[in-house]
Amino acid sequence: MSTRTETRLPLMQDGSRQAFLLLRGVFTVAPILFGLDKFLRLLTPDWERYLAPWMDAIIPGDARTAMLIVGGVEIVAGIVVAFLPRFGGYLVAAWLFGIIISLVSVGGYLDVALRDFGLLVGALALARLASAQPRR
Repeated sequence: MSTRTETRLPLMQDGSRQAFLLLRGVFTVAPILFGLDKFLRLLTPDWERYLAPWMDAIIPGDARTAMLIVGGVEIVAGIVVAFLPRFGGYLVAAWLFGIIISLVSVGGYLDVALRDFGLLVGALALARLASAQPRR
């Protein structure tokens, strides 16, 4: 019976580890910053324009309140990615899927929806890479 011993390459030689760290960093920082901007409005002054009317109708309160809820969820998602990337990658991918649905429903933002689809694929890659990383 053979036991599997795992040999870790130095970081600069381990491409999958580098990719994992890059994706975890981006999917930690970006959701937190975008979430904070829902409150501060420094990057985008009118986040409500991206919210589909039918989504606004099912979220409690007005569109501004909905965007504050969205911001809170984004901040939490970024924190989850930082500490639980195996789960956080899937969480961010699901969240991005919802954003894509909203953007397509609103119309006029297909370019942003396509960009977010690329981010969704990156979040899925993060989750898969996290599953391949040795547990610490």
